Amino acid sequence: MAGICNMERTFRALILISFFFLSGCKAIINEVAFHPNTTNVLLPQELPEAAQELEIITEDGVLLNSLFLSDESSEKLVIYFHGNAGNLYSRIPNLVQIHAAGVNVLGLGYRGYGKSEGSPSEQGFYLDGKTIFQYAQEQLGFSQQDIFILGRSIGTTVAIETAQQKDIAGLILITPLTSARDMVKENALAIFSSLAGNAFNNIGKLGNLRAPLLVVHGTEDDITPYFMGVEIFENASVEKQLVTIEGAGHNNLQNEYAQEYWPPILAFIEGR
Repeated sequence: MAGICNMERTFRALILISFFFLSGCKAIINEVAFHPNTTNVLLPQELPEAAQELEIITEDGVLLNSLFLSDESSEKLVIYFHGNAGNLYSRIPNLVQIHAAGVNVLGLGYRGYGKSEGSPSEQGFYLDGKTIFQYAQEQLGFSQQDIFILGRSIGTTVAIETAQQKDIAGLILITPLTSARDMVKENALAIFSSLAGNAFNNIGKLGNLRAPLLVVHGTEDDITPYFMGVEIFENASVEKQLVTIEGAGHNNLQNEYAQEYWPPILAFIEGR
């Protein structure tokens, strides 16, 4: 669930670790940027009927435990990249909601999260995204043109990285951030923002997108502020749509604002 995302705490902490950037201590930013949970997982028999666990090996040898919800009547696949806290199992209701629309769903279990091996890092996340996208094509048999990529919060960084230079069916960004530097400006002291370097730089990759884009953001988001979603939308040069949910925050979109949140996402998927 997006409710367990804690991007505000993550990027407030960047102000404390900025000094470590000067000495190249990337382990410190990894420690504060990611909040994985490895205990709240489900046994295979506890999964929804349509769901199965997959074990996928990255090119650097990390075993990722992910979830696939199959719909043999559909050629479409949605790859789901969740936020920075908890694990994939707490996002099962979201996977089920999308699957109920009549499409296949593949949820990525990041390295260091849930039952996956390894330790999380920005570059590790990007490699995980690359790996699962390749797996969807080579092992599950989906064509690039039938794949949608959906990212939520910090998952939008994986989504954008993965979608670059690809002719996928569509890219869905829920509460995206522009960059770590902007997050530091918003949640800490602007004077230190340059020390965040080029981390989580969504805005700088938008020129590499080819797919139709859907951005969904609440106006009262106090973690990744609404203006960030607007900037992502305005700077993208592809076919695009912005869904603004008045009054919604970061963590209550899919529950308290379900009637505004889910229909445009499902319509975007169903219409392509």
